[in-house]
Amino acid sequence: MNLRDISAIVSGGASGLGEVTARALRRAGAHVAVLDIDGHKVARVAADIDGVGITCDVTDSADTETAVAKAYDQNGSARIVVMCAGIAPAGRILGRDGPMDLASFRKVIEVNLVGTLNLMRLAAAQASLLPPMEDGERAVMVTTASIAAFDGQIGQAAYAASKASVAGLTLPAAREFSSAGIRVCCIAPGIFAAPMLLGMPDDVRRQLTDSVPFPKRLGRPEEFAKLALAIITNPMLNGEVIRLDGALRMAPR
Repeated sequence: MNLRDISAIVSGGASGLGEVTARALRRAGAHVAVLDIDGHKVARVAADIDGVGITCDVTDSADTETAVAKAYDQNGSARIVVMCAGIAPAGRILGRDGPMDLASFRKVIEVNLVGTLNLMRLAAAQASLLPPMEDGERAVMVTTASIAAFDGQIGQAAYAASKASVAGLTLPAAREFSSAGIRVCCIAPGIFAAPMLLGMPDDVRRQLTDSVPFPKRLGRPEEFAKLALAIITNPMLNGEVIRLDGALRMAPR
């Protein structure tokens, strides 16, 4: 897919991996709608890239419907959707203070999994009505999992479960959408220099960095964006979960 003058939506697009991807899409010529729950940051990023900024809670059906409609009004139907909205609170199933709070577990599942599916279903419904492009392609969707989906550590039960579900969503969604010419791929990043990780204590970040085989450093958000654009522009990439982790396999803790 050629990105020039193509409409794109990026959720979680006001910070971290989403922001860098939104900026990369704009540099490649796409018209970008930035969705995020942080209205102030959304406005800043949208202004920087001459895009559309929309405050949106992806866990809310009506809110997301409104956001997709606003993006359509400004840019037309999106042929590119990149889903980066997510949270990563730590918590053991059985902690020092007792069993995990179910409300906190549900929150992670709602944001990371339900939020992904919510935007996917609404954007797919809209994209399915677009005229087909080369090879019959109408759109491509890129979701964000994590290597925690496969190597979840102690204290990551909710996060790992949510991201494993996002990874598991990839193939059935790709198969279902194939008749509409919509591709679906998933990126499972390792440890990246993004807000979720940068908020950790320095010693924890050093320990994680040292565990990466090569290159022995944090991933750069620009590298996530490069892979997202590679997926978008390569029509044979479909139904695949791609690890982006420097060969890291996380230890139990």
